[in-house]
Amino acid sequence: MGPWLLMAAAAQPQAEAVVAAAPAPPPPAERGLIAYPPSFFAEIRPVSAYDMVVRLPGFTFDKGSTIRGLEGSGGNVLIDGHPPLAKNDSLEDILRRIPATSVERVEVIRGGAPGIDMEGRTVVANVVRRRQAGFRGAIQPYVDFVYDERILPGIRFEGQWTFSGGRSAEFSQQISTGHFPNDEIGDGGRIRYSAGGARLIDSRINADSHGHRFQSTGAFTTPLAGGQLSLTGAIQFNYGATEIYDHDRFTRAVEYEKGTNDRGQHEAGIRFTRRLSERVGLEALLFQQFFLQEQTSHFEAPGLLRDFALDRDTAETVGRIQFNVTPSAALKVEVGAEGAYNYLNSETSLSQNGRPVPLPAGDVVVEELRGEAILRASWRINPRLIVEAGARHEVSRVTSEGDVQLEKSLSFLKPRAAVTWNPDALTQVRLRVEREVGQLNFDDFVASPQVASTGVVVAGNPDLTPQQAWVYEAALERRFWKDGAVVLTARRYDLTDVVDRIPIVGPTGAILADAPGNIGSGRKNEVALGLTMPLDRLGLRAAQIKGQVTWRDTRVLDPLTVSNREISTLHPVDWEAHFSHAVPAWRMTWGLDLLGGIRERVFRLTEIETKKISPYLILYTDIRLRPDLSLRIEANGINMRAAKRIREVYTGPRSVAPLRFTDVRDLEWGGNLLIRLRKTIGG
Repeated sequence: MGPWLLMAAAAQPQAEAVVAAAPAPPPPAERGLIAYPPSFFAEIRPVSAYDMVVRLPGFTFDKGSTIRGLEGSGGNVLIDGHPPLAKNDSLEDILRRIPATSVERVEVIRGGAPGIDMEGRTVVANVVRRRQAGFRGAIQPYVDFVYDERILPGIRFEGQWTFSGGRSAEFSQQISTGHFPNDEIGDGGRIRYSAGGARLIDSRINADSHGHRFQSTGAFTTPLAGGQLSLTGAIQFNYGATEIYDHDRFTRAVEYEKGTNDRGQHEAGIRFTRRLSERVGLEALLFQQFFLQEQTSHFEAPGLLRDFALDRDTAETVGRIQFNVTPSAALKVEVGAEGAYNYLNSETSLSQNGRPVPLPAGDVVVEELRGEAILRASWRINPRLIVEAGARHEVSRVTSEGDVQLEKSLSFLKPRAAVTWNPDALTQVRLRVEREVGQLNFDDFVASPQVASTGVVVAGNPDLTPQQAWVYEAALERRFWKDGAVVLTARRYDLTDVVDRIPIVGPTGAILADAPGNIGSGRKNEVALGLTMPLDRLGLRAAQIKGQVTWRDTRVLDPLTVSNREISTLHPVDWEAHFSHAVPAWRMTWGLDLLGGIRERVFRLTEIETKKISPYLILYTDIRLRPDLSLRIEANGINMRAAKRIREVYTGPRSVAPLRFTDVRDLEWGGNLLIRLRKTIGG
């Protein structure tokens, strides 16, 4: 994730306070659900539902993934008991558009609750909105002052209308300019060492990226046929361009790379819910999205010209129907089915010094038909113990035409069992056993350029099998100091059909390139520790420290060296820490977010690429100028975040060929200063 994405994740103001008070304790029969009213968040002055969710004790926000289909793709936050029906419109953006004044309460649900679809998760948050007629909106102009003297303005408008009779509407519009350099693209030095350690290249790189973004989202909800109908839609256009100049101090040679990336994303969804009887509920969904992309990459070096072009269309249509049955207050049963059709048409071209170069899976048309049956049951044996069991059965058929001709059928049974036990009012133990099956990533099916890797082009491979895993999880949660919580989680994944990089073998048996592929079995072990600690007892009122760290150990058999190594792209450690402090007398909140450094490694045919990114510090303050006007000032990257990319390149397949050179590239980010005004309109 680049710094500009990290900035967006933290850049939102806070809102006006009400009266501070602790949430009422839940009734004994509902110890798996803790409700936090607006008064719980009053001192931090939240402006949106997102500000409230990230403050929840013992809860770590997960925005979800962009896999195909709906089952399991959403994040761990529900809105009025349902996951948002959107993909390109992120969960974080949706929560930021819900004004804090329209939130009745935020619930943390651990182990399940009547009428709530947990979608297989053991812990979710549920934002429950007020139904108060009227209009609420906001206008947010902002400007970024970037370290390289760029000034990047933008504006956002959002509005929510609530009408009588249970109808409501939402609309938002955002226009922005400027894409920040990220961890892949930035200024810095590059040194190339020979296998013996001699310097071959000592260069200085100047890199820049820019772009424009236009996004419109809307939603409408109305009663219909004894139930409720919800419509959602989003249109988004992104244009981005990147230029990189590489000046070698030794030879005075210059390498130049330019890339463009135009994307259009459109989606629409329909959800209908209805109570068929006192004990039976119905939910039906229909969702469709389109993704259009045109990408180019031009690379110049002494004696070398390389051009790459990609034209790609993707479409997805998903339908789901589900019945929620509650035979008793203690038992809940979910029965449903989901079907999907996915389409990919990708055309790519690569030329080197004016001559066409063939690409594995360069031009392909891929179609997927997929169906899934769902059966889940949750039984509250007593107020302290909940047992959940169920299974999903997935069948799919994938066909490919063009450069790769294939037809394959897949079938997976995915059982699941979970237990939630509350030995006392402050402690909870959660156990889970589940067979998870990953979704195939269409990005792996086709060739693509890596602009920041000085001309590298990655081959595609439609002949993939989803990665599977048996997952064993144990979590212990302990609450303290009324609003504090510590959560310790351990997970083990026994993996099969691990998706990593495999060699592509030509007709003569020679290895031509590498591409995404299945490389066999593996394992992944994780230990995660989360902490939410209020500082009132330490003398700092309305202050909180919150953080999480995950340690990860992975093993898989390398298809080239036939020896154990870590799995590509998985980080050994991920961590983050957040501090916030409200000062009501000054009508302000201030804080800092420290996003931990990462180390990521990819094992390719002729090289091993390692990325190292240093921690990233964000310092912010939110000031209430008037009841309807707030100001946010945010300094991003004040610790001068840096990244390093190390490429160990071999003369041939790295299992048998000697090391040719090691390329070390430093990527620098000098930070930026964000100033944002937020003017609220209406109630």
